[in-house]
Amino acid sequence: MHHRRVSHALTLTELQRTFLAEARRAVLVTVDPEGHPRPVPICHVVGGESASPVLYTPIDDKPKESGDPRGLARVRDVISRPEVVVLVDRWSEDWTELGWLRVHGRAELLEPGPATAAVYEWVIPALRAKYAQYRDHRLEERPLLRVVLTRSRSWGRLERPL
Repeated sequence: MHHRRVSHALTLTELQRTFLAEARRAVLVTVDPEGHPRPVPICHVVGGESASPVLYTPIDDKPKESGDPRGLARVRDVISRPEVVVLVDRWSEDWTELGWLRVHGRAELLEPGPATAAVYEWVIPALRAKYAQYRDHRLEERPLLRVVLTRSRSWGRLERPL
């Protein structure tokens, strides 16, 4: 079914959740100290209940401007202003297949340790199952960003392409 209406929800529909969870990449948008949006592509997994979905994205081993995860712009932004937006989309030359989902949420930095062990025990294997590139990364030693999703807006075809 191709829907053109724009929907708002405090929780994700099953279709929205699947679209978000299956997306190979997303764009995380934080806000810098001057109030400008700072978008960055991310890898992610989705957890939590349907009524309270949570997105996790690693601060992985790919080369970064700073060796200290707290020195990364997106992390500094989240620490000072935790409201973020995540966008996933589907592009196609066949415009009947276009679709996007924008979710708003509150982000926080999670450090590995006893207090976050249960989260890491689920998130790290899920990231490695979704992204083969992470099999050789030391994700269990790196921070994660957790985004508790608070509202959503979607448009277009969120179903899998025909």
